[in-house]
Amino acid sequence: MVQQLSVFLQNKSGKIAAVVRALSESGVDIRALSIADTTDFGILRMLVSDISVAKAALAEQNCILSVNEVTVVAVPDEPGGLSRVLSLMAQAEVDIEYMYSLIERGVDVAYMVFRVSDEARLLEVLSKNALETVSPQKLGLK
Repeated sequence: MVQQLSVFLQNKSGKIAAVVRALSESGVDIRALSIADTTDFGILRMLVSDISVAKAALAEQNCILSVNEVTVVAVPDEPGGLSRVLSLMAQAEVDIEYMYSLIERGVDVAYMVFRVSDEARLLEVLSKNALETVSPQKLGLK
């Protein structure tokens, strides 16, 4: 399992820049990010190099945040690789709450970040099909 930082932001110009600046000034590297928005607010989801430092830096900025557990899956980096993983999840009735990708250079897999309805079932499906999860350490996360 990997810890993900979710930051709730008003949907206004400069809000994401302020969060990224605060992390940068604290020496935190953003390894992956995704944003989902509505008319009034957005949720910035990130995998960061040091979640404790990131939480402290954003608390100083009065950010509303939460930490969630997500699963990072090493997906074969080939045509159909993601399709296979998603099909296996669908067959096992593992609902995806959200997903996003993480780019890593020099590897033959793509990393997909998943928040799912049933993590235990997801891990079972992955194991039965010789698919691996990715550890926080491999991603450079503390």
